[in-house]
This record gives sequence, C-alpha cells and structure tokens, in this order.
Amino acid sequence: MNILLIVPAGDAYRITSEKQEVPQRSMLRFSILPVTAVAGATPPGHHVEICDENVEMLDFDRNVDLVGISIMTATANRGKQIAREFHKRGKLVVAGGYHATLFPEDVLDHFDAVLLGDAEEAWPRLLADAGIGRLQKTYRTEGPLDMRKMPLPRRDLIGHNARHYATTNALQIGRGCKHGCRYCSITAFHRQTYRCRPVREVIEELRTLPREVIFVDDNIVADPDYSKELFRAMAPLKKRWVSQSSLAIADDPELLELAHRAGCRGLFIGIETIRSDNLQDVHKNVNLHRSCFKRTDAIQSIGIGIIAGIIVGMDHDDVSVFEKTLRFLQHAGINAIQLNIMTPLPGTPLYKDLRKVGRITDHDFEHYDFRHCVFRPMQMTSRQLQEGADWLYRQFYRLDRVLLRVLRTAFISGPTPAFLTWKLNRTYRYDNRREGITGQNPAKHRPGRTYESESRRPLLTSER
Repeated sequence: MNILLIVPAGDAYRITSEKQEVPQRSMLRFSILPVTAVAGATPPGHHVEICDENVEMLDFDRNVDLVGISIMTATANRGKQIAREFHKRGKLVVAGGYHATLFPEDVLDHFDAVLLGDAEEAWPRLLADAGIGRLQKTYRTEGPLDMRKMPLPRRDLIGHNARHYATTNALQIGRGCKHGCRYCSITAFHRQTYRCRPVREVIEELRTLPREVIFVDDNIVADPDYSKELFRAMAPLKKRWVSQSSLAIADDPELLELAHRAGCRGLFIGIETIRSDNLQDVHKNVNLHRSCFKRTDAIQSIGIGIIAGIIVGMDHDDVSVFEKTLRFLQHAGINAIQLNIMTPLPGTPLYKDLRKVGRITDHDFEHYDFRHCVFRPMQMTSRQLQEGADWLYRQFYRLDRVLLRVLRTAFISGPTPAFLTWKLNRTYRYDNRREGITGQNPAKHRPGRTYESESRRPLLTSER
C-alpha cells in the first residue's frame, strides 16, 4: 500500500496555496517523532510518505491507499477535516495520537479506524487487516509495549524539510511518567507508568546520529539508576544534546554531573507555577520538596541551560501572578520559557473536574493550544488571564532582556548554553512578533479604563 502519514496544523500555522511561506525560524518540534516512529514500524512492502502541514502543503490528490493522521487536541478539528477530504476520494483514513486515545468518542465517527495508545505493536496489525478489507474500528497494543528492539524512526522521510526543524535527529529512551499531575495528558495517556529501552540499544542508535541530538523523553531522569547507566555509556560518544527533565535532577549531584558529562547542555523543565498551593492542587509534588532557586542554580552552574514550562491561570493565581512570575524568572536566571495558559485537555482529571462544575467556556478544540483561555478562572476574568499571559510572554522576550540573558548565561553556564539561549529566545521573540502578541498587565488596569484591542487574539470565552 501507499501510505501517507500526516501531522495536521491549525489555521494560524498551516501551509496552504494562499500561505506558502514557512516561517523563518527553525522549529524545535517534538511532535514529528511519533510519525517517524510509526513509519519505522511499518512492515516491508509498503511505501510511506510524511506530510507535516506546518512546513508543507497537503496534497489531497496524492496517490495513496491509506492515510494516517496523528491528532493532538488542538489539531482534532483539522484532522477530521482532512479525513472528510480523503474520504471523498475513496481513501481509508485512520487516526492515532494523544487526542484520539484520550477522547476516542470525539473521533470514532470520523475515521475508518482509531489506534489507541502506543502504535508500534498495533500498527502492523491494522495494516494487515486493511490489506484484506477487514479493518476493525479500534486497535490497541495488548499489554505494556515491549521497549526492546524498537524500530528506528524513519528520519529520512522528513529530510527534505530538515531546514525547517532545529534538528531531525530526535530519539527517545523511554515513555510515560510516574507523576500524577492532574493537567497532564502524558500521565493520562500512559496511565501513570514509565518504561525504558535497553541502554545498549539506545547507544547503538546514538552511534548512527550526528553530534547534536535531542531526546524527546518527557523526563529523561524518570528512572535515576537507569539514567546514570545511560549517561556513563554516552560520555565517550561526545554528543551534545537537550531533553526534558524534572527539577529532581538537581537533588542528585551525581546524576546531574553525569548528565553534563554525557553532553547535556539544555533541559526543558516543568516549573509550572510560583505558588506551592497551585502545585499541591494539581499534584505536581516533585516540585515541592526543595527550593526552586537552589535547584535551578545547581543545574545552571554545572553548564546546563533551563527552558522553563510555566502555566498561568491555576486556581490560586490572581492578576498579580504575571508580574510576580516575571520577577521570579529574572531572579532565577531562566534561559527561556514556554508559557502556557492552563488548558483542560480531554482525558485528564483536570478536564473532568472543570467540566463537572461547568467552568469550561470554550469547546472549540482548535483553541486548546495552551495560548487561549478556554475556561473560567477562579481569581480573575478570562480576559484578564488572556491579556496577562500575552503581556508576560511579550515582556520576557523583550530585546534588552534577551541580550542580558544571553550574557548572563555565557558567564554562568558557558558558551554552548548561551548559544542555545540566543537561538531559543530569537525563535520565541520572532513568533511573538509575527503573531502580534502584546497584551497588558491586568494588575495595572486603572478603574474605569476599558480594554482596547491590544492583543492579537479576539476574546474566545463567554465573557466576550
């Protein structure tokens, strides 16, 4: 069969005949690895292609027999639209991914089959059934996925678009997370479990890759003993890499030292919030045990930069959270941030909680991209949350702050983290300016003053 695997994109980012120019920055895209992994798990005899709508236009008239679409919540609407177009052309269309797994009732009627959970074991069965015309409605891997002898991702299938990505040399050592954060789709998808590949197989894959790589693991130190073994084996390879981790890496000096010696120069860390009561509410207990400042200092001092995941709009956040968070980020010397508005993703405990009490105000999944307010906050209005989040993002990536941040990083962490800081800050600043993000600080809002259209986003909630 001719198989086309698609990464859909929302309206703001999709390449179309009317909007053919790809944004002029290299994207650090974790979402491309799953489709290359599915392609790698495809049995011989099939021809596979990949289309990422973020960097190339989708041709609905391609010569394909089966279309596979990887769906996140924010791209669910687009995934269904793509399915309709291919169905008009008589093609089989199947879906997989986080949204399809966690909210199958939203997608089952739109696809010929839905793949639930990890794909590698179930995907060949789906293809075999499709080949004989006996496609079932759902497929799921039976039992925990065996992480031994995992098929290598088909990175060659995205090579023609490599210039649009920060790197295509992405790999994974494990899957899942043992933490029970109530907002997290990763915990829900993997049912609060974690498993990892044999160290020997990871090293074998690393030997095939260039020096600069990215591990797309949600927490590369989820199993500290395993990670120490891996880092010791990696050190002679002289790689340079970034990944994701919890703050707990700073609690084990040996683990932190081994990670740096193995080539770690940057970590995305979910700091999430400056308030301990928020952390308790969402069960992010791993962040509660020690001072955040001491932990970030330990990580940066050894030569590893920090990209912080920050969430605003938790139940104990009021309009002062935006200024306070900006001061915290500056004081902690955070190298870059990914700022998210609290988003109740279907399938998570947070979604169930907010839906039960009627606090979800926007049911358009395209807005579930972590940059729109889709629920009613407790301590501020939806508009204040939207405006404040935009203001914080804009202020953090102000040019003078970016330049000072790079200089500070060079002095404390060294040239490689400083270079990464410059590249990431330029990318986020470019995106913010391209999308017209400004916002305003709701804590400074004067009584009687009306909100003008200072943000690039229209209001999307019931408080319109």
